Amino acid sequence: MRLQVAVTTAASELPWASVLSPGRGVVYDVLGRTAPELGQQLHEKGWGVHGLVPFGHGAPVFPTTRRRRGRYAAGGPGVVEFGSPLPEVVEALARGFVQRELLDWGGVAFRITGVKAVEQPEFAGGRARWRTETPVVMKGSGRDEEGRRTTRQAWVLPSEPEWPAYMQGNLRRKAETLGLDPGVELESVSWVGPKRSFAVGAGLKPGAAVELELSGPPETLRALWSWGLGQANSAGFGWVSA
Repeated sequence: MRLQVAVTTAASELPWASVLSPGRGVVYDVLGRTAPELGQQLHEKGWGVHGLVPFGHGAPVFPTTRRRRGRYAAGGPGVVEFGSPLPEVVEALARGFVQRELLDWGGVAFRITGVKAVEQPEFAGGRARWRTETPVVMKGSGRDEEGRRTTRQAWVLPSEPEWPAYMQGNLRRKAETLGLDPGVELESVSWVGPKRSFAVGAGLKPGAAVELELSGPPETLRALWSWGLGQANSAGFGWVSA
């Protein structure tokens, strides 16, 4: 399930360092007020057998604002999306957002004008084609062609050979985390966007937006749609277009 938080702002742009990074803190701040035990568990232990953190969010989008090269344009009406396959997370966020007038997005003030729930698609046929709005990030093995480890911080892009196998593993771990059928398959990658890096936490995470086709149990596909693709979804990466 997802929430669309409608906002307005007088700011004309967002600093690139604040496009994605504030979202995780916003979620934990809201959970800390409306469901503190749940927020503490997610922050300290994660969820399920793999200890993952099952929530995600997109970047703020301002559809009526004219884009400017090299800048992340803002201004006027916009929307920020949040989601989780755990109903209790979405319900707690909804309660928190409706009680607020302002959202602090990395020092930029957003005035909240509405909160709307967005139901998951059915995916009754067991297939989905998704395109992400934010880059998908994924760590690889860090090994060279001869199998020698060369780095522990081996980010891989969707165009690189290791990426499909690591994406497949990530999809199954997410299903297992939620206690769902892990029989989801990455069928194809039909489009890869340009490489983009965003600053979150201790440094930059590089990735690229993708369009891909998945098959699997409808319940698992619905959960993944609400969560995101790849790693670091709680930091805003891999957010799937609604």
